[in-house]
Amino acid sequence: MSRQGVISLGDAFIDYISKDSTNTIFHQFPGGATVNTAVWTSRLGVLSYYLTKLGTDEESAFVEMELVKEKVNVDYCVRTPEKKICSVKVHINQSGERQFHSYNNPTPDLLLTTNDLPEELFQQGKLFYFGSGTLFHDIARETTRQALEYARKRGLLKAFDTNIRLQRWESEKKCRETVISFAKQADIVKMAEDELFFLTETNNLEDGLGLIFEWGIPFLFITMGGQGSCAVHQGRSIFIPGVQVKAVDTTGAGDAFMAAIISRFHNHGVPQDDFKLEEFVRFANEIGARATTKMGAL
Repeated sequence: MSRQGVISLGDAFIDYISKDSTNTIFHQFPGGATVNTAVWTSRLGVLSYYLTKLGTDEESAFVEMELVKEKVNVDYCVRTPEKKICSVKVHINQSGERQFHSYNNPTPDLLLTTNDLPEELFQQGKLFYFGSGTLFHDIARETTRQALEYARKRGLLKAFDTNIRLQRWESEKKCRETVISFAKQADIVKMAEDELFFLTETNNLEDGLGLIFEWGIPFLFITMGGQGSCAVHQGRSIFIPGVQVKAVDTTGAGDAFMAAIISRFHNHGVPQDDFKLEEFVRFANEIGARATTKMGAL
């Protein structure tokens, strides 16, 4: 039997997005970068597993129901009554723009542990995907290292989204060192242009790419919003312009881009030439653009 499936590891969120500028009534969406990517991977027709710790209350039931609705496999999630789902509130200001309002994590230390990881799943899957969203936490770092070890042992491709949220880290230095160390362990890395500048401590693309070549990442993808993206492989960089759409909400566009890249690697293997690599990125640019045409990360 051939291996199938992308295994995503992370922490689930609920995004509460205000319906209007009174900021009293909210749309409820499942969220978090790894959830978004797992859902988009499934939408693109790839078997998608999500590994996280869930609770047994209404919020966890909502997240689980939405994932199941999107055909994401949650059989390997761990459920514990004490766990509460993180929530993010997004308000609308007087000019109609959405802005981050608050982040609430009632059980920050209830994360998947190394003992919670289903080693047998890594024998079935084809690609392991993770992000930096929980790497500020000791438990999450250990669990991610163990998952990477299982992925290495079983020959899975390893994909990492830097997806930096500085407010969660004790310092910029700690964030930079941790994210770089995990990026160097992946086969596929995606980062936004501003994250490239932050990690390399540069302020232009040429200098940033010059430094990052030394990290030895086999396939690196830099997203640049509506401008497009850049694929970096074997010391060469290829720029592919973006797809023009009427953007309504850019939240989650990078996660959709990542899912598209992952799905291409999953279905077609490692691109053997620049033409194939470019085709992967054109597809990802299109999916990322499409994700901006409706409200919500999904």
